[in-house]
Amino acid sequence: MGLYDYLVKDAKGNDISLKDYSGKLLLIVNTATECGFTPQYEGLQHLYEKYKGKGLEILDFPCNQFASQAPGTEDEIQSFCSLKYKTTFKLFAKINVNGKNAEPLFNYLKDEKGGLIGNDIKWNFTKFLVDQSGKVIKRYAPTSTPESIEKDIVKLLK
Repeated sequence: MGLYDYLVKDAKGNDISLKDYSGKLLLIVNTATECGFTPQYEGLQHLYEKYKGKGLEILDFPCNQFASQAPGTEDEIQSFCSLKYKTTFKLFAKINVNGKNAEPLFNYLKDEKGGLIGNDIKWNFTKFLVDQSGKVIKRYAPTSTPESIEKDIVKLLK
């Protein structure tokens, strides 16, 4: 299976085919609203505003798997993010990224670009950059800020 073969749920529970994103540069992120890295939403939104017209899409997957830092419903998460950080990129259903209940998309991403020590995602705000053909290009640690990956986005958008 390739990236575009996956179906995921949006924040309203609707099935979304990743085929809908074919030809787009994707930044796929597992997020949390009560994490030390939560302020990265601001940088993600800045990237989205700057490059969405050139083909960038940010796919936001809330994950409560790490210290319960994404409590609340998808509606509550959407409200928090849009009010506090003015986010306008796509929010998906809350997921697990590790273990037997991990979202299959994230298993695929981890298999394509494993971590430094094993494949498991270590914390919220792990990011995957996927090119316009669906190839997983790079995995970024939670400590990698959106600003620090902008150069990679620009390179792939050219």
